Amino acid sequence: MATVVQYSRLGGPEVLEVVEVPVPSVTDGHVLVEVQAIGVNPVDSKLRSGFRPSAPFDGPRGVGADASGVILEVGSGVDDWAPGDEVIIQGATGAYASHLVVGPSNLTRKPSVWTWSQAAAVGIPVSTAYQALRSLGVAEGTRLLVHGGTGGVGQAAVQFAVAWGARVFATASPANHERLIELGAVPLSYGEGLVDRVREASPEGIDVVLDGAGTEEALQASFELVDDRSRIGTIVVGGRAAELGIRAWMGGSPVPLTDDEVKLRAEGVPAAIELAAQGKFDVEVSERFPLTRAADAQRLSEEGHTRGKIVLIP
Repeated sequence: MATVVQYSRLGGPEVLEVVEVPVPSVTDGHVLVEVQAIGVNPVDSKLRSGFRPSAPFDGPRGVGADASGVILEVGSGVDDWAPGDEVIIQGATGAYASHLVVGPSNLTRKPSVWTWSQAAAVGIPVSTAYQALRSLGVAEGTRLLVHGGTGGVGQAAVQFAVAWGARVFATASPANHERLIELGAVPLSYGEGLVDRVREASPEGIDVVLDGAGTEEALQASFELVDDRSRIGTIVVGGRAAELGIRAWMGGSPVPLTDDEVKLRAEGVPAAIELAAQGKFDVEVSERFPLTRAADAQRLSEEGHTRGKIVLIP
């Protein structure tokens, strides 16, 4: 039997149900994966709560998009994968499960340098960070400010930007400053006086801002520091982006992506794997919950203060 987390109505984490179902059968053009770890992303809660619009219910709905695991079976027509292959799964439907049937386009080979939990944690955060930074033109010499630098997307953004030769400044609570230093960023405390602290740390100014906090303080500081709002991006307040004149990227975006956006997102995880092989990209997993406690994991995620990533273990 397989374990699956699902919900049949919108609401709080309490609507999540853990059920036992038969192990799914592999289908043509797909593979069956035994899941080892599952990434918990903010979009999971937004869909479950109804904050992010979704189609009407036509039955129980699965949760989650990111996972890692081992291929058990390969369907006909799949040539590049075999039983026993260790994989990263992205863009799955119902990833909160012990077994998944997915297509080859959802798979990336898991590098040995990452644990199962780390491999499950990279999909949406790494793809979003990569797409945002590339779209904002971050490159060698760029002075980048990241609001919320120790979240999943924030840590990925810091590491990509540092690897590309940017000068990175990032906000976090003082308890998390050491982590930012480890990643190569100049740490800054949020709160009153943030703009002055940024200007003191970077007298030459700031070229680009990536907002992973979504607070009014972060937004107003960004506007004071960068005149060209096309070089300010957010991963949190996308609904206000047009009104504010800034750019926005969302993990699990409900808006169809352009071909260029799809290409950028697809480059993110392979780019992180390449850097990880050089010792230049670390994935921090701060909390692990058994799959049966998916509701508790989402409650913690919704608090918005998690450093790194939360994962579920089947």
